[in-house]
Amino acid sequence: MVKNTEINLSTLAKDLKRTPSDAVVIGVGQGSDGPVLLENPLTAKSAEALTDSLKVLGVTGAADQVVRLPGLPETGSGVLVLAGVGKVAAGRPLTEEALRRAAGSAVRQLSGLPTVVLALPTAGVADVAAVAEGAALGAYSFTEYRSSNDGLKDPVRNAVIYTDVTANDALRSALTRAGLIGKAVNATRSLVNQPPSHLYPESFAEAAKELSKGLPVKVTVWDEKRLEKEGFGGIMGVGKGSTRQPRLVKVEYAPAKATAKIALVGKGITFDTGGISIKPALGMGDMKSDMAGAAVVLNTVLAIAGLGLPVKATAWLCIAENMPSGAASRPADVLTMFGGKTVEVLNTDAEGRLVMADGIVAASLEYPDAIIDVATLTGAQLIALGNRTAGVMGSDSVTGPLKSAADRAGELVWPMPLPEELRPSIDSQVADLANIGERHGGMMTAAVFLREFVGKGKDGEQIPWAHIDIAGPSFNNGSPYGYTHKQGTGCTVRTLVAYVEDILAAAA
Repeated sequence: MVKNTEINLSTLAKDLKRTPSDAVVIGVGQGSDGPVLLENPLTAKSAEALTDSLKVLGVTGAADQVVRLPGLPETGSGVLVLAGVGKVAAGRPLTEEALRRAAGSAVRQLSGLPTVVLALPTAGVADVAAVAEGAALGAYSFTEYRSSNDGLKDPVRNAVIYTDVTANDALRSALTRAGLIGKAVNATRSLVNQPPSHLYPESFAEAAKELSKGLPVKVTVWDEKRLEKEGFGGIMGVGKGSTRQPRLVKVEYAPAKATAKIALVGKGITFDTGGISIKPALGMGDMKSDMAGAAVVLNTVLAIAGLGLPVKATAWLCIAENMPSGAASRPADVLTMFGGKTVEVLNTDAEGRLVMADGIVAASLEYPDAIIDVATLTGAQLIALGNRTAGVMGSDSVTGPLKSAADRAGELVWPMPLPEELRPSIDSQVADLANIGERHGGMMTAAVFLREFVGKGKDGEQIPWAHIDIAGPSFNNGSPYGYTHKQGTGCTVRTLVAYVEDILAAAA
């Protein structure tokens, strides 16, 4: 089902003409006095002539600007590309994220050219890794349901990074990591982009098995009979309105020398009509993306396994299709969740927190060091933080490192509080909890609900936990930008991998 697009990443240290390419990319920044040609492999004479022509050519150096020119003899390529990196200041090196975005934007816009040399400024291995990761993220397309590819351009297949640091021993592992991260993010994008006619609970479970092949992970699937028997009332309550029955998928990576234990829980609503509390028709098609959280945690664990990190990482994919029918849950129904708590369903469109609650309880029973759940959970997230910034809530011991990891990975995440006054709003007159509460601050109210299902560790204290709401940044309805394509974005995969790397580094 998921046809991954992968790019070959390599480096080049000297003569560009030794590596024939279809285009050579150099960077241009927005300086205080106009466009600035950044460090590049051109001869001094060519660079001077080009600098004098930038304004005439309409080159500004703005992020995402890509200008194609005829190639120069010294580049060994027919096309010279000027890629904007955004604002620059004298004496300040480009950030890794600026390099990542510039490389990703150039590769994305150069589809149709098989081999591209990226000659952006790289002062060290981290910079090369950022360029490589950007290239891997930019080289993506989703065409598997088109009857013909006529008029469509294939993504760049080979990205060669021109750099002076090719002798560094850490470079090879950096390129390997960049390729694996790109693969994981792009697989997440492709799952999100699947039409709901083809991605539904059973097929999502099969896709998880398929993507896991060749990796040291164990995949376990709960079908509707096992879910019913074991009391997963949240997942069953949401999924029973559909003819396509729900699934719970556990993907476990457990290396022998694991030094940490992390559980990731993902919302996998393969299509969300809202159920009996049905959504408006306008924009409902975007609800194919309501399973993005499950796609994120799946591919995060697969990336961790591919990198061979010494951590036990388990993904719990809580998968259902939320449909209205004679079998669907009704407003005022009471569900008994996995673990025994009861929930009054006041709104069937607040279904994500119901399936997630079951997954969080199941994850808690294994006593992980931390639980992180990822979900396209609330429209309130978009109101609070917009289309590109995810909200993170929960234990300070997890949310702080997650924010730091997101900053390192180049993703936008912002911590939000969990005000105690929101808790009484989810009290129910007939059950332990209601599935909706205070409307204002709804993103935080949903997190307060989820917190009720986080179990205690072996020390008797609540397991450290964080909730990431990706309702906005998981799906791009606007124009492509940087390394981000339209529709599925794959956001927070990079943050979660960086978070695991950071906790391992801190413990070393």
